[in-house]
Amino acid sequence: MNTLITWNQLREMEEATQNRFNRFLAGFPNRMGSGEIHSLTVADWSPEVDISEDDHGYLLKADLPEMKKDDVRVTVEDGILSVSGERKGEKEDQKRKFHRIERSYGTFRRSFTLPEDADSMKVTAEFRDGVLKVHLPTTIRAKSKAIPVKVA
Repeated sequence: MNTLITWNQLREMEEATQNRFNRFLAGFPNRMGSGEIHSLTVADWSPEVDISEDDHGYLLKADLPEMKKDDVRVTVEDGILSVSGERKGEKEDQKRKFHRIERSYGTFRRSFTLPEDADSMKVTAEFRDGVLKVHLPTTIRAKSKAIPVKVA
């Protein structure tokens, strides 16, 4: 039986470049989160994220297929929203062997600077059907008004 596999040359070049970059950074220290210095943790993969805005606030949607709610962590600290977690890989067993593995597994971390009008105290998140939705309501700020100043 013949199997047709779609080859994406640009994707493979991008992955090769990213892998070299990740190996290059592997030994450098990195300042994360609360100011503690950890060794640089390069994510094994990075989920796709959409960020939109409406009259009530911002909505971040992250695709996390085949993950459970308990494998995902959402934090807000010092104006940074972080989404992290781990997708566990499938193990090859004696009954089944893999011919090609293209899906990514392992740890990930995505961080986003919150906009000034986002209310970080009222962030909520929900996880359903492999999609994480993080709601960031906006605060109502008084609009600044230009005041003419007479120069003497």
